[in-house]
Amino acid sequence: MNIVVTFGEIMARIAAPEYLRLRQTRQFDVTYAGAEASVAASICNFGGKARYITALPKHALAEATMDSVRAVGIDTQYVLRTNKGRLGLYFLETGANQRPSNVIYDRADSAIAITPAEEYNWDAIFKGASWLHLSGITPALSKNAADAVLVAAKNAKAAGASVSIDLNFRGKLWNWDASKSARELAQETMRKILPFIDVVIGNEEDCHDVLGIQAGDTDVHSGKLDTSRYPDVARQVVKQFPNVSKVAITLRESYSASHNNWGAMLYDAKSDTPYFAPLDNEGNYQSYQIKNIVDRVGGGDSFAGGLIFALTTSELSEPQTAVKYAVAASCLKHSIKGDFNFSTRSEVEALMGGSGSGRVVR
Repeated sequence: MNIVVTFGEIMARIAAPEYLRLRQTRQFDVTYAGAEASVAASICNFGGKARYITALPKHALAEATMDSVRAVGIDTQYVLRTNKGRLGLYFLETGANQRPSNVIYDRADSAIAITPAEEYNWDAIFKGASWLHLSGITPALSKNAADAVLVAAKNAKAAGASVSIDLNFRGKLWNWDASKSARELAQETMRKILPFIDVVIGNEEDCHDVLGIQAGDTDVHSGKLDTSRYPDVARQVVKQFPNVSKVAITLRESYSASHNNWGAMLYDAKSDTPYFAPLDNEGNYQSYQIKNIVDRVGGGDSFAGGLIFALTTSELSEPQTAVKYAVAASCLKHSIKGDFNFSTRSEVEALMGGSGSGRVVR
């Protein structure tokens, strides 16, 4: 079985319990996660193999992060332990109804942000690997981290692996060059990485912020998306970066913090064909209605993990099946507390087959 490598930062997630606001609570729920670690966790929970790469300080809290990823079977043998830097943090306030969730980052000078690219053992990291997954979050942390992402992509391609990236624009993080705005810095940096990418993942906001591509007059805050515009968005991505073979765009219709509709499109560049999921009985796009969201953080990462697992699993790799699997996986993640998707392959395939009533399995 081939190994999927993911590279990025893992943090302590410090969350206000239930739906309390951060200023209300004096007790917090602590878990450990980051975008790329969450993708690796999904792949392992589905039955695949994943290897996670990051840089962490040498102390007990960093060990706790490693315990959390090892618990789901992720290979951490090439995680770099350093004498400099700190463990990044993020603070989460879970929204409800018309009040949105809020994230506060505390990631400056984290170990991965200050570690140069040459300190990672890339040759060993990609031994036996068929895939590398990256995100736009890691290069937003620092120039060192951005350089390491680019070097990772180049080394993966040299090793014969496919490379995917989730554009994941985080405006709060792109601040390591004060002479540029967040969007300017993101676009300049990501355009250096994208020539080494095979599969691009994002949403309509990411495509606009990172690549300057927009889905016509679509308003992501209106709760309604015009899905007919998204194949053209994908074609524009491929036109700018002809090396890209597939573009996946998640389609979130946000009615409130508690009620989202969810689906996605996977565009195959070779056949110039867009594939949407989920579909109704007539084959038309019909999004999942998620009306009581438990935790939407990690929803996009669970989609990426599901898509990569499907594309690297022969019986799931056909584009329509792959996007159907990825959307079902990420739909289920919205019912699970924490960043990791603890859904199993059988549960995802049951939802793909129409078992979405939530009845007790006896």
